[in-house]
Amino acid sequence: MSKADPIPAPTYPSDIMEEAIDALKCIRSGDTVLIGSGCAAPQLFVDALVACAPQLYDVEVIHLMTFGRAPYATPDMIGHFRHNAFFTGGNVRDAVNDGRADYTPVHLGEIPSLFLSGEKPLDAVLMQVTPPDHHGYCSLGIDCAITLSAARMAKYIIALVNPQMPRVYGENFLHQSRFHRMVNFDTPLLELPRVRMNDLNAKIGQHVADLIPNGACLQLGIGGIPDAVLHNLRNKKDLGMHTEMFSDGAVELAQEGIINCHLKNVHKDKMVAAFVLGTRVLFDFVNKNPMVEFRPVDHTNDPFVIARNDNMMSINSAISVDITGQVNSDSIGHSIFSGFGGQVDFVRGAARSKGGKPIIALPSTTKDDTVSKVVFELEPGAGVVTSRADVHYIATEFGVAYLHGKTIRERALALIGIAHPKFRDELRFQAKKAKMI
Repeated sequence: MSKADPIPAPTYPSDIMEEAIDALKCIRSGDTVLIGSGCAAPQLFVDALVACAPQLYDVEVIHLMTFGRAPYATPDMIGHFRHNAFFTGGNVRDAVNDGRADYTPVHLGEIPSLFLSGEKPLDAVLMQVTPPDHHGYCSLGIDCAITLSAARMAKYIIALVNPQMPRVYGENFLHQSRFHRMVNFDTPLLELPRVRMNDLNAKIGQHVADLIPNGACLQLGIGGIPDAVLHNLRNKKDLGMHTEMFSDGAVELAQEGIINCHLKNVHKDKMVAAFVLGTRVLFDFVNKNPMVEFRPVDHTNDPFVIARNDNMMSINSAISVDITGQVNSDSIGHSIFSGFGGQVDFVRGAARSKGGKPIIALPSTTKDDTVSKVVFELEPGAGVVTSRADVHYIATEFGVAYLHGKTIRERALALIGIAHPKFRDELRFQAKKAKMI
């Protein structure tokens, strides 16, 4: 079992696997194939595609981050498949950094235009949908982020029809007549377990929550810090949500009426997203819920749409931040870790929102407090995702630094002030040596 592919392959009924392989016969050598994202990844089709490998060469496989297995990215698939990551998840990270796969840095909200303009032609889309309703329409369920736009332009759309897929409203449907093939398979969706909140994230979450007023509209990512922020919002009221994705933590606030979206300017009374990542609790919440609408990311992540909601709060994370405010979020040095995602889309949208606040939140250190994440300068190769001209608020467990419109000297002093105390003297020494302060 390779390092990049640690999850055992499931056992499928032989007739289902045969049907899936037959459905993929339209795929030819040299084609470009897009796979649905996140927890909606059609694992059956992934394994069927790899089963077709002996007959296929130079097939490009593209997707946002998926969960589950990615066997097309293993070393033995060289020459058959080459993965192209719009966002580098754990199942393909080794392949990207070993040079067996590619990474395309791009703002999430701009990916659909690559397909719709023809700049990135697609031959096939492999996706997972609900059974058709009495009108013949299938919901894309928990993911329409780039998948719907891709399906509108691909030569072939191949659907895994799964009754366990939630039916989610919004711009999130395709008619059954649009599919080249449909394979029926009742199977549990992939899930992302919830991260347990720790004391460190709780402190960061409290600092961020203190910036959020009643009636704010939220965009949060996934993980310990966003969940900690949500946990600290229980004393707020009339919150809204316009985001690229949300997870289990938002469900509780919606069920308690804290997130009700009543004060939103755009899509009033609706939690708007492009996909969700989480557990069955989350999937059950979005299923046939009139409060929830999904739309592709060229809408959810359009900064001009985002900015129309007053008091827009964007909360995103980072790998490191230098003392001038440059935010590195996609790589550790030259090693690609994740991707641009929607961070800049929402930073710019929130900055243009009346009362909006773009917030970057991160722990001050990593590796048991031996490495500072607030640095004098970024590592060689580290990618600047959010520029120092775009950054507004930076939060760690030691407080919040406001940087927008500030000088380099003011920024350096503010960021040193929220760095871990054991690194502040060294950061101050380096800043003085460089004549920043």
